[in-house]
Amino acid sequence: MRKYSAFDIIGPAMIGPSSSHTAGAARLGKVAKIIAGESIKEVKFLLHGSFAKTYRGHGTDRALVAGILGMDPWDENLRDSLKIAEAKGLAVQFIEADLGEAHPNTVKFIIIKEDNSITEVLGSSIGGGNITISEVDGEPLEFTGAYPTLIIKHVDVPGVVSKVTALMYKKEINIAFMKVYRSGKGSMATMIFETDNIFPKGLIDEISVLAHINSIRVINPITEM
Repeated sequence: MRKYSAFDIIGPAMIGPSSSHTAGAARLGKVAKIIAGESIKEVKFLLHGSFAKTYRGHGTDRALVAGILGMDPWDENLRDSLKIAEAKGLAVQFIEADLGEAHPNTVKFIIIKEDNSITEVLGSSIGGGNITISEVDGEPLEFTGAYPTLIIKHVDVPGVVSKVTALMYKKEINIAFMKVYRSGKGSMATMIFETDNIFPKGLIDEISVLAHINSIRVINPITEM
């Protein structure tokens, strides 16, 4: 028998009207912003399924932009996010798209930064304000954003995973979930750690200097009020 939390019963703290189309969308936007980093100048939102059909009426457009601006789902400024984005010089575009066998509430972010670098993030709002991220820069992966998350790209050689986990043990970081994705033996791979602890900067610095580490992204959880 499933155990229900207060969150399941009363739902997320949010600006309405829909947990899937607004709270979840705002969370997706905020995680996409964290993944891309600062100095975002333009975002194209490729909207799939019901997101594409109802994004204006359900406020999905405002919620997605609010997330990109760093707002939480309960931020009163969410309603005015489009105007705020325009005032900040952030260009946004909403495009209906067929993203294949994706969840009906799915969006692909194409984020362009001031240096013209591009970050792509694919994610879905799966109900009750919950989300899942399923692709970053064309690479399949999976995490929810509900836990502090570490995404590490590295060369797939023996010992890299054990060195990273040893550093986490040293810093008393408890791993809740761990996944490793790779395209082939000896090629680039991606480690994802979802943990019970916020990552201290010292840990990130120590991991970054390990041999065969290509890049690190840190995503901390989006909490309720």
